[in-house]
Amino acid sequence: MSLKRKMSGGLMAFIGFMLSPLSWWNDLFVNVPLAVAVAWFVSLFYKPAFAASVVIGYWLTNVLGFVLMHKGGQKLLASKEIGKYSGRELFRDVVISLLYTLLILFLVRLKILQPIKDYFSAR
Repeated sequence: MSLKRKMSGGLMAFIGFMLSPLSWWNDLFVNVPLAVAVAWFVSLFYKPAFAASVVIGYWLTNVLGFVLMHKGGQKLLASKEIGKYSGRELFRDVVISLLYTLLILFLVRLKILQPIKDYFSAR
C-alpha cells in the first residue's frame, strides 16, 4: 500500500507541477489551452464572458496546480495514509495560492521579475 500511495502522490505532484506557474513552459502548452477551453464552454452560454473566463480559467489552472503539488507532496512524503480533503484544507490551499499570486505581483511591481531583455538593457 505504501508504494501505491507514493506512486499516486508522485503522479499528483507531477500533474500539479505541470499546471503550476513553476514550470516555465507550461503556459503555452497546458494552462492557456485549458483556460481557452473553459472560456469556450462558458461562452456557449454567455458570449461576452469569454475574456473574463480565459483569465479566471488560467488562474484556476494555476491554483489547481499548487493544490495538487501540495497534496501530492504530502501523500508522497507521509508515513501513513492521509484522511479526506476537507473544505477547510481547500480554503487554506486557495489562500496560499492567492498569497503566492500576490507575491508574484509584488515581485513584478518591484521589477525583480521582468522580461528578460529588461534585465540587460541600460537605463
